[in-house]
Amino acid sequence: MSEATFAVLALLVLGWSVTSRLLSRLNVNAPLVFTAAGYVLANPDWGPLAVEYEAPSIHVIAELTLALLLFADASRVSITEVERDVGIPARLLGLGLPLAVVMGSLLAAWLLEDVSWALAGFVGATLAPTDAALSAQVINDERIPMRIRRVLNVESGLNDGIVTPVVTFTLAVAATELGIAGHHDPHGGSAVLEVALGVAVGITLGLGSAALLRLGSRRHWIVAEGRRLGALGAALSSFALAVALDGNGFIAAFVAGIAFGTGWHDESVRVEEVGELPELLGEVLSFVVWFLFGAVLVPVAFNNFALLVLLYALLSLTLVRPLPVALSLVGTRLDHETVLFVGWFGPRGLASVVFALLAVEELGETPAVAPAVAAVSLTVLLSVVLHGITAGPLGSRYVRFEEGVQTARRPRSRRSSHHVESAQ
Repeated sequence: MSEATFAVLALLVLGWSVTSRLLSRLNVNAPLVFTAAGYVLANPDWGPLAVEYEAPSIHVIAELTLALLLFADASRVSITEVERDVGIPARLLGLGLPLAVVMGSLLAAWLLEDVSWALAGFVGATLAPTDAALSAQVINDERIPMRIRRVLNVESGLNDGIVTPVVTFTLAVAATELGIAGHHDPHGGSAVLEVALGVAVGITLGLGSAALLRLGSRRHWIVAEGRRLGALGAALSSFALAVALDGNGFIAAFVAGIAFGTGWHDESVRVEEVGELPELLGEVLSFVVWFLFGAVLVPVAFNNFALLVLLYALLSLTLVRPLPVALSLVGTRLDHETVLFVGWFGPRGLASVVFALLAVEELGETPAVAPAVAAVSLTVLLSVVLHGITAGPLGSRYVRFEEGVQTARRPRSRRSSHHVESAQ
């Protein structure tokens, strides 16, 4: 990344910080702003700024961004409260997520021309995970029941880590089919082992770092901002160590965040304050990733645009996510409005962008790869626009629905009490 590109990004961050509340009232979010800026300013056909997307540092930045945000989101999850509603996230991850991967893969193999089964599987797995950051307006809306917001947050934190082995496997198979050297045997390694290592590293570093920071605080070893720095170190080290051990870094970061929040028992400082630095750094780096998305992947989507690619993107948002969610939640006694709400607010975001950048870096922009990357990029672009625009209105509509349900229940309760008293 050149000095000019860095300077422009810094100015964009400043501009966003000044106008963020104003733009949010217009349902314009940061991903949309930075994606548009990247497309206009760093487009390879006309942009004045140059972006070397093949540089390894770009891939590292993208992965670290996702890891930091996963850790920060997870550190605010109360494990006690999650245990009460563990059934719904378990259904979404254990049944809904695999169904979404399979449906998305089959749809890609059917609609996208000249796409191999391996690349179709890559598209399905890449677009299965969701991004809570794009639904931040919904997740942070305290009027919406905490149970629903927690479900969306936990699901988005774990699903990208779960599909990572699938994405890696399909890319390895595609590389073998294309005759690209330098890739591991697609049949080597174990997805189960990767997940297990990620969980083990996350628990160890999450609980261990929380215990060390508590000890340092009690003995006055830590300077004023030391706890925030310690949380940042826990987030980065959990991801890096898991990757170094051939484990799943994203799962490690998310599990470390949950373990860190669970192990933090210092009443003088809330865990949300301790985790501010990983969240802030992750948010700033996410601006860079969205800028890269606009500069690198959006042009691929437009250059390879076709009606079937657009149809796939629309079906991915309106069918491939909502239908598996509805099927996985059968028997939970959730009302139709809640099921539709959860099904719609599964925006595709950073995880899909990271996986697409990985595909471009490893497989190149060959005619065989371009349709798959275009389908992913166009789906994410539509998700940024549609979910950003609908977050406020649909969130308010759902709140009104819930208030109506509560109001309808109260009179029935009073009438039942009156009948009981009359009978007595």
